[in-house]
Amino acid sequence: MNAIKKWLFVICTILLMNGCASLRTPVIVRNAPIEMYRYVYISPTKELTSSTGGTYGGQYGIYGSSTTKSVNPSDVIAGILIKEGYIILPEFKSELTNETLIVNYGESGRRNRGLGYTIEVIIQFISAETHEMICSCTAEGQGATEADDIRQAISRALSSLFPEK
Repeated sequence: MNAIKKWLFVICTILLMNGCASLRTPVIVRNAPIEMYRYVYISPTKELTSSTGGTYGGQYGIYGSSTTKSVNPSDVIAGILIKEGYIILPEFKSELTNETLIVNYGESGRRNRGLGYTIEVIIQFISAETHEMICSCTAEGQGATEADDIRQAISRALSSLFPEK
């Protein structure tokens, strides 16, 4: 009986350690200063809806609950950039190209982490005038749903690009 307890303890410890693995540090690639731009055009993205739930049984019946969350990556990016003082253009304006950044979003991978997984995103900032990459930021997030993962990854990526003042 004592040996079973030891093995159970070892297995629980290993699972706990895997679940505590930290998220990778965000990666920022800067090719030019981003501060010289005022306007941003964000490429449209589609809304993602995800849910999580469970059922519970007892002597009086079966019960369940679920949570559904949605996220539109371009909305999250816009909110953070507005907070940083950028002006979001609803459509591309050719007369403002020398002061405009084009922002692209993409999911760049998944990684198993403990009992769940992370989603990695990359956000790319391109000069509207020269079409050269000004900078990019990559980060991963993990939450209760995929929508939480994406929201957290975008926030981590952009907070690394714009550290608190």
